[in-house]
Amino acid sequence: MATYLIKRLLQGIVVLLAVSFVCFIMFRYTGDPVMMLAGKYATQQEREMVRVSYGLDRPIYIQYISFIGGALKGNFGKSYISSVDALDMILERMPATLELAFTAICISFILGVGLGVVVSVWPTGWVSRTIMAGSIVGISIPTFLIGILMVMAFSVYLEVLPSFGRGETVQIGFWRTGLLTIDGWKHIVLPAVTLSGYQLAVLLRLTRAGMREVLSEEYIKTAWAKGLSPFKVILKHALRNVLIPVVTIAGLSFGELVAFSIVTETIFQWPGMGNLLLTSIFETDQPVIVTYIMLAAVIILTINILVDLMYAFLNPKIRFE
Repeated sequence: MATYLIKRLLQGIVVLLAVSFVCFIMFRYTGDPVMMLAGKYATQQEREMVRVSYGLDRPIYIQYISFIGGALKGNFGKSYISSVDALDMILERMPATLELAFTAICISFILGVGLGVVVSVWPTGWVSRTIMAGSIVGISIPTFLIGILMVMAFSVYLEVLPSFGRGETVQIGFWRTGLLTIDGWKHIVLPAVTLSGYQLAVLLRLTRAGMREVLSEEYIKTAWAKGLSPFKVILKHALRNVLIPVVTIAGLSFGELVAFSIVTETIFQWPGMGNLLLTSIFETDQPVIVTYIMLAAVIILTINILVDLMYAFLNPKIRFE
């Protein structure tokens, strides 16, 4: 296990170096940062002063080494627009995005696995057929359309849930959360359900396919023949073997929800990292964009490693070599 973990960490470092190189190229060659820093009406002398003060006149490899050194210290530069540290801006928005993604993946996992078990055990009933038809809808309809329909149904016509914002929040140490207030839960329902739609459908169909295959295995038939209860046969013996690919997809999905919740956050004006990223792209605020990409890469790599380590817990027969 220790050897496997070390290998994965080394692989993660290589991936982060590759991402940092891409970010560096983006930072240096996607537009001229001097124009943003000095202003479009600056004189040539003022631009040269900015270029020297930010080290943009140095050789390219020196700039990259300096960029890596700053990244290791958490220094990705300051926002061109607000002159605030880019990492601080991202971290301020991170709790909102993490809470939204966590709520969405919980909805996806609980409903997806639960409904997947139902349609695999009773595949011919009208309930199962309705659930499978709904899963096709969840995969087919784009996220932005689901969000708009949710707003129209529950905010405009029924007027039972708010359509934008995070609601009332409370401060706990460095973390500001809305999950401890009723108003916060009211505000998170619509964006979380919208964000979970596609992942819920995928997990449901994956669980159904795995359960249908496992339920036909000989050891399951033997368990039924021994007179074990349906609870033990379905949940303990069958579902546990199906959960490995399901957990893999759920883990990857959580990383994607954290990193790419831009559309949902924009629709519901959720004050998270995705909304900040979209604003920064419109304003060509390169330090914020680069910081977001690097942080997203770290989050996704960390989740992948944790998912791999979960395998041994779900199936003790797995050994990492």
